[in-house]
Amino acid sequence: MAAGLPARDAHPGAAGRIEGAMAPIDLYFWPTPNGKKLSIYLEEAAVPYRVLPVNIGRGEQFEPSFLAVSPNNRIPAIVDHDPVDGGAPISIFESGAILLYLAEKTGHLWPADARTRTRVTQWLMWQMSGLGPMMGQASHFRVYAKGKSEYGEERYGHEVERLFRVLDGRLAEAPFVGGDYSIADIACYPWVVAGDRLGLDLGHYANVARWREAVGARPAVQRGMAVGQELAAPVLDDEARRVLFERR
Repeated sequence: MAAGLPARDAHPGAAGRIEGAMAPIDLYFWPTPNGKKLSIYLEEAAVPYRVLPVNIGRGEQFEPSFLAVSPNNRIPAIVDHDPVDGGAPISIFESGAILLYLAEKTGHLWPADARTRTRVTQWLMWQMSGLGPMMGQASHFRVYAKGKSEYGEERYGHEVERLFRVLDGRLAEAPFVGGDYSIADIACYPWVVAGDRLGLDLGHYANVARWREAVGARPAVQRGMAVGQELAAPVLDDEARRVLFERR
């Protein structure tokens, strides 16, 4: 894997959320929507972290050192060198599991009452099981494999539109996905932004458009979205296509 980027200290504007000094979290990262969930949360929660780039277009996700952290060979993953139990470092993979772990550890953007926690958790699971995977499939057929499967383009494109209608309906009821701003919004936001490449017109989803503007105006979100922007190539080359779409 590439050498880590410089460790990012807790942003002074968010100081005081975590008691005492905290060792930096190791964030195994590539600037995808799932990766950006974690950089946004770490910025929001003022947790110091070190970015360890994993170039998924060059197959670094298959290296043994990374598989020891993320056996499903997917980013993001983290290693927490300062777990709350005081024991050995703990590694976690899957972006939703990491968000829950960090939210429980820091208490930040994590509701105190069970009813609201349940609402936030169910929308987080909705993103993990629906919005993210379906947008990933739609991107594959409509961007990377455009013209190869009319059925795939239509099937996943229509499902993304349905999911945006679900999100729009939810945001007609509340300013944020979980009611107040939470990890559910952080999980959804990078994927909604990624919808731009699919040509989704937010003019059809006025509540999503309002929400996207509000979330995107947050300084921590802007910092998190900017992490690693220099890493990704604008166009996939042949090697990246082989690694991402053909390697088993």
